[in-house]
Amino acid sequence: MAGVLPLPAWDNEPMQQAARRLGPAAVAALAPLQSLLRDAAAMDDLARLQAVNRFFNDRIAFATDLVAWGQEDYWASPLETLGQGRGDCEDYAIAKYASLLASGVAPQRLRLVYVRAQIGAQAQAHMVLAYQASDADAPLILDNLRADVLPAHQRPDLTPVFSFSTEGLWQGHAGTPAGDPLLRLSRWRTVWARTRAEGFL
Repeated sequence: MAGVLPLPAWDNEPMQQAARRLGPAAVAALAPLQSLLRDAAAMDDLARLQAVNRFFNDRIAFATDLVAWGQEDYWASPLETLGQGRGDCEDYAIAKYASLLASGVAPQRLRLVYVRAQIGAQAQAHMVLAYQASDADAPLILDNLRADVLPAHQRPDLTPVFSFSTEGLWQGHAGTPAGDPLLRLSRWRTVWARTRAEGFL
């Protein structure tokens, strides 16, 4: 019907239906998630980042894909992650990305970033979510390894490799465009389709 806006994610029947399909744990997680999205929609971007980062870091226990899903590499949708109550770095980053978009953050401000993370004596592959208010501002990093949302220059333990979003694919965090992520990253294409079906956008 012309002139009718889509329902926000926290009032969206597809999100409720998706949670029911995923089972009781996802249904139980839905009310707190929808409350987060409703509250975050009234916040400024910095407050949204902090609220969403804290929500998922507090509710999701880190687990490898093999432990959580019985697969070597599985990218879970936000409701799948909440239903499991556990996930790896990609799952945290995807859930935060979708939730921030659903609460009103502009998509061009967000990128999922593959990094090399220095953890102890080892450099490990890791994923974080970056928010950049403008080209002149330092990116802010949302990370399951840290409770605080910090500017990138305060995270010398992270070295960007490539980044992507629904808007594009880039070398590093803000480097050369590298094509359409939905064509080049098959796992991203698959999980983003499931995320949209869950009613986030």
